[in-house]
Amino acid sequence: MQSQPSPQSPENTLLQACALLFLFRALARSPDEAQRIIWQEQIVRLVGDLVPCSGGAIVLGAGPAEIPADCVALPLYVRGEIAGLLAFWFAPEEAERLESHREVLSAVSTLASAALENVRDVERLRTENMLLHDRLDSIETGIVGESPAIQKLLQMVARVAPQDTSVLVLGESGTGKELVALALHRLSPRLEKPFIAINCAALADTLLESELFGHEKGAFTGAVAQKKGKLEMAEGGTVFLDEVGELAPPLQAKLLRVLQQREFDRVGGTRTLKLNVRVIAATNRDLAAEVRRGAFREDLYHRLNVVALRVPPLRERPGDILPLARYFLNQACARCRRRVVGISPEAERYLAAYVWPGNVRELENAIERAVVLGQSDVLLPEDLPETILDAAAVAAVPGALQTSVTQTKRELIRAAWRESGGDHNRAAARLKIHPNSLRRLIRMLNLRDSLE
Repeated sequence: MQSQPSPQSPENTLLQACALLFLFRALARSPDEAQRIIWQEQIVRLVGDLVPCSGGAIVLGAGPAEIPADCVALPLYVRGEIAGLLAFWFAPEEAERLESHREVLSAVSTLASAALENVRDVERLRTENMLLHDRLDSIETGIVGESPAIQKLLQMVARVAPQDTSVLVLGESGTGKELVALALHRLSPRLEKPFIAINCAALADTLLESELFGHEKGAFTGAVAQKKGKLEMAEGGTVFLDEVGELAPPLQAKLLRVLQQREFDRVGGTRTLKLNVRVIAATNRDLAAEVRRGAFREDLYHRLNVVALRVPPLRERPGDILPLARYFLNQACARCRRRVVGISPEAERYLAAYVWPGNVRELENAIERAVVLGQSDVLLPEDLPETILDAAAVAAVPGALQTSVTQTKRELIRAAWRESGGDHNRAAARLKIHPNSLRRLIRMLNLRDSLE
């Protein structure tokens, strides 16, 4: 039979310390006065097993307390401030040994202070979380949806926004990555400072360098005056680098320096400037794969990818299609000054059945087009783009006929592609459809690999 640990054994001391820590936490958390008295009595009884005290009191808060003079009293500190008091008194025959008991009681007060600090930290985090959710509810982010995927994303935004760390927003084109970046900014302490968005794929490398870092007068032909870059203009705020995977290697190196050293030089400049910005980047590329093939710097990837947020494509949250459509309908009506009271049930069926390869941006454009071209006070199927109607028609064709229609479309596209020499716009012109419609058909019909 295993022997029980002696009262003075290390095992028993450890158990007593754990019990005291638990009891102090319970005392600090309990809102019920009767329960608090029970916790306090248990703490005093447990301390009495360590030192021969005849009684004790625990006072939480910095207010005055009536404590006997013949006692050992120790303050409880939380983050450098007095948060309470421990007091234990002893029988007269123990009065001469008070100092010898103070060391044990000091250890007890250290446990109590740690417990109080833990409870306060938990309460602070809970309060911050509630405030963040209140702010997220009150801020118009444009992120619409009740699907589990979107709710999870919004929860992550609320958690990450207050932290001044780099964020990499991942997702297909048109999913709303910039809206996520804007929500991160609006929920952050940098809210009152600028939010500057830069599309890294929209400019040539030389122009993008000047756009990012600015330039000095005479730095290159046409630089007739000093110009501040977007990074400098965003001082104290947030910089959003959209399509960051398109950055050329020299610019990747300069951006890495910004993230590591928080400093930069203007193009043609000799003076190093300090920088205080938060960097949020976005891409629809697989940056990890780009790193593996040497197209993107690994060190920059890890600097950007401190926290990664994935924005789900619309096909992964079909329940959000109609709420988004109604949201965009209200916005488009306000912009176009048209009164459209809703979407007809048949038009809603078309919208819900479509796969939306262009994601939320395609849906927004489709609704705005319908508002512009429609003539009824209700959005009708004929107001929708032909691609949506055609996709529904193909899906509705049964069995062998559907296969035949699909195969005919593939053959027509392949023939137009060959005859146009692989030129996308010329192929679309031969088919008498818009280039964007051809892109959607190529995706829907899985022709990308065969055409390449």
